[in-house]
Amino acid sequence: MRVLAEVHARDGYPVNWPDQPGAWLSGGPLLGSWVAELDGGLVGHVSLSQGSEGDLAPVLWGERNGTTRGMTAVVSRLFVAPQARGRRIGALLIGRAVEEARRRGLHPVLDVVASDTAAAALYERLGWELMATVEQQWGPHQTVAIRCYAAPS
Repeated sequence: MRVLAEVHARDGYPVNWPDQPGAWLSGGPLLGSWVAELDGGLVGHVSLSQGSEGDLAPVLWGERNGTTRGMTAVVSRLFVAPQARGRRIGALLIGRAVEEARRRGLHPVLDVVASDTAAAALYERLGWELMATVEQQWGPHQTVAIRCYAAPS
């Protein structure tokens, strides 16, 4: 939770701090979660899950490919400690999640808040395809632009 709190303070991720950060990291229909360590300390995290209510990328990918969203796996909860950036930790974590999705016969997709330009740049450097940018209602007074990506085939 300490690393997530550091990332939130510096980058605003997650946009809305969860009431229960531990449950936020481990909740939902998880297929797996991985952490990165550097010099004996935790420096990163990524999850892979089945698409759930509110995930846009699985729906878009399914529509584009004539399949169901059940044929996708959502890469999420990716963060790297500020002091550990620039060492390809984010790319390694994404690679691990993608590897697991493919092992299960699922296509990796993800949603990212459009204002998180550093994350979007990472995905694009890794060859992920931007499928769309859409507005999503997160509450009665919060509309957020979301960029939806699919991993390269």
